[in-house]
Amino acid sequence: VPQLGPQLPPRLTQQPWHLLYSTARDGFSLRTLYRSGARPDSPALLLIRDTDAQAFGAFSASAIRSSSGFYGTGETFLFSFRPELKVFRWTGRNNFFVKGDVNLLMLGGGSGRFGLWLDGDLHHGGSQPCETFDNETLSHREEFCIQDLEMWGLA
Repeated sequence: VPQLGPQLPPRLTQQPWHLLYSTARDGFSLRTLYRSGARPDSPALLLIRDTDAQAFGAFSASAIRSSSGFYGTGETFLFSFRPELKVFRWTGRNNFFVKGDVNLLMLGGGSGRFGLWLDGDLHHGGSQPCETFDNETLSHREEFCIQDLEMWGLA
């Protein structure tokens, strides 16, 4: 979280963050992650470590929630620590920021590819280059197994 501070929108850089959800504490469930979300207007930071020990994730200016369509703003971005911090910001090509239901959470998209997706039991996910963020694959592989996942929100 400290490394990501300078990448956040300026209005959030001095705000205190707290842990809303952790697979270690709360189990592996996308439904539980949604229920753990902060206030609707509160941003969210997703941090993921896969079984290959790769760390990556996403920042959403809006709370992570279940939705029927895409939501979010151009402040949303993806990132990876491979090997150092790389941030992938909105390209302006589309508005496919965040969309989620009980079976799938998606961040970024275009042409049938998602910058980051997580399944409903939070065991599997994937990452592909996408039009929204013009990102690299965040993990070593396009599909990965999740070892740990945390969601942070503003205190």
